Amino acid sequence: MKQICLHPSGKTVDCEDDATVLSALEGAGYALPNNCRAGACGECKVRVVSGQFDQGFVMDMALSQQERREGYGLMCMAKPVSDVLTIDWGTEDAKPKLFPPREDMYYVVTERIARTPRIVEFRLLPLGQPMRFWPGQYVAIAVPGRNAPPRHYSIASAPRADGEIVLQVTRVEGGAVSTWLHDDVPVGSRLQISGPYGTFIGDPSVDTPVLCLAAGSGLAPILSLTEAALRRGFRRPVHLLFSARTRADLYAEGLLAYWQARHRNFRWQPTLTGERVAGVEHGRIPGLLPRLFPELREFSVFVAGQPAFVDDCVAAVKQLDADEKRIHTEGFHLQQGAA
Repeated sequence: MKQICLHPSGKTVDCEDDATVLSALEGAGYALPNNCRAGACGECKVRVVSGQFDQGFVMDMALSQQERREGYGLMCMAKPVSDVLTIDWGTEDAKPKLFPPREDMYYVVTERIARTPRIVEFRLLPLGQPMRFWPGQYVAIAVPGRNAPPRHYSIASAPRADGEIVLQVTRVEGGAVSTWLHDDVPVGSRLQISGPYGTFIGDPSVDTPVLCLAAGSGLAPILSLTEAALRRGFRRPVHLLFSARTRADLYAEGLLAYWQARHRNFRWQPTLTGERVAGVEHGRIPGLLPRLFPELREFSVFVAGQPAFVDDCVAAVKQLDADEKRIHTEGFHLQQGAA
């Protein structure tokens, strides 16, 4: 049995003989970014502070010779050789270390899909090196040639080997960026993006049931977080409540239904605040919570949406004994003004 030590927190994880660093970390609940799990994408690249490891076969495009000399390794293939392998991962409390944001990255719009009358989904592929991000983070987009501040949009997908990101943009009346994206950005367009930003990532080592509360395009970061957790084999129950005004404002139902069919621990439930539909809960989520989840003491809670929705949900879950340290809110939900 080997040990993996996380620097700088000093926390340790047991690693069975012949197990990879990635599998050992995932078994202990640490969500190290990864995609291909075969030494080809470079997403799980980490600097080894001390100790020896067998890197196995990895591609130079994913881990260059210079990076190897600097002590980096791909944890999806790396197996500890020394009794203790210390890796540079996380902060002093073992939470994820944020990736440095990059400015003016170019992406191409490969697909745009009208998800609701007001929300368009954009699928984007990078022209350069893929952006490394944590699920739940967001990017900034500005309108070229206009003296208007950039606006923030959550990434609605988990990290992928080809670098694709998904954005779900709500049209805001008078909003310079959202109107431009809706009306003037067809498939094939190039977008300049900066990021990633935000700390709406929670604690990946948490071992509690999870409750996600989302309204409108606040569903985007929740989708990213949920996809990543289910992909890495998170086993505790995950419940998602999604609030929309009318039936036409609900989206991603097929994806959510697929996750529910594939993962026994995932359940989702739509709610409507305006239109009444048979079989669908009616009312605002803060008012529905006491009946649906009377006690939240053991839960980690993630909330994303407009400021009033977030604030009301936080107040409601606190009334149901949710631990304040395990309540996570969308990092940029206080963004004000037209988007």
